[in-house]
Amino acid sequence: MVSAGGCTVERHWGGNTGSGGGGGKAKVGLVTKTDTNPYFVELRAAASAAAQANGADFSALAGQFDGDNDGQVRAIENLMQQGATTILITPSSSTGVLDAIDRARKAGVLVIALDTATEPAEAVDATFATDNFVAGQQQGAYVKAALGGAAPKLFMVDGTAGSTVDTQRHTGFLSGIGLADGAPEIKGSTPANGDQSTAQQGVENLLQRTTDINAVYTMNEPMGRGTYAALKARGLTGQVVMGSIDGGCEGVQNVRDGQYAATVMQFPKKMAEQGVLAAVEYAKSGKKPTGFNNTGSVVITDKPMPGVESQTTEWGLQNCWGDK
Repeated sequence: MVSAGGCTVERHWGGNTGSGGGGGKAKVGLVTKTDTNPYFVELRAAASAAAQANGADFSALAGQFDGDNDGQVRAIENLMQQGATTILITPSSSTGVLDAIDRARKAGVLVIALDTATEPAEAVDATFATDNFVAGQQQGAYVKAALGGAAPKLFMVDGTAGSTVDTQRHTGFLSGIGLADGAPEIKGSTPANGDQSTAQQGVENLLQRTTDINAVYTMNEPMGRGTYAALKARGLTGQVVMGSIDGGCEGVQNVRDGQYAATVMQFPKKMAEQGVLAAVEYAKSGKKPTGFNNTGSVVITDKPMPGVESQTTEWGLQNCWGDK
């Protein structure tokens, strides 16, 4: 891979600029938030494999970091210049790429959001993603049940401000645990942009103010690992119920090893495959997918709780994504 202009290029095709559905070969471009997070590595690998299996050309680009909006805008422009017929995107900002998406759609490019919805959702033709509010709700319901009736004393380790994924998981968790933003039970919060080391530092800072906590929300598993490291250094892991969301193989193993009590698995391979199949259909017939298409989520834990549907880590390791 080579880095240029804030984007990372995996592979690109030749051909003239110009797009449109009907009667042609699909040229599928994927734009992810980064190319290093294992979740987006899996998304890219699944999309590439689906494109190859269905006779489509494929190109993958990414921002340099989670929140690199300018890099994603340049990626969209690059793919348009390369003649993409469909662009699949996981937007770092739910609003920051809207102008570039609008230009692509006006040029006849099918644009599908994967994993992360735009705001408004109608800015793209369709979305294939986890219902992130529900995933957050599942995590919150589990943590509430695992507290066994004790009042929560909660830290919230959030993702990237302005991202619909962050907002939906955050509000879903609060719904599941039965709290509102600003509730006194929330003892501290920190943004971590999906990053393990940023989460560790943020939680270390929160712990300087109080160690009287019994629950932690984490927006994704890398941040769960960073949070665990901060809690472990203070000898607090035994008193805290922590949940997360992702369902990567490393995260499922973290649950098995006791780093956190549960994670909510999502299915990036399904998102990528469905997005590519829609791109192939669009190139062939001009038919476009529409609306929100939920690809599902499942609580993974070895400590099941009454009233919370879940699967074991054994099941999780059979169905997870990433390196096992």
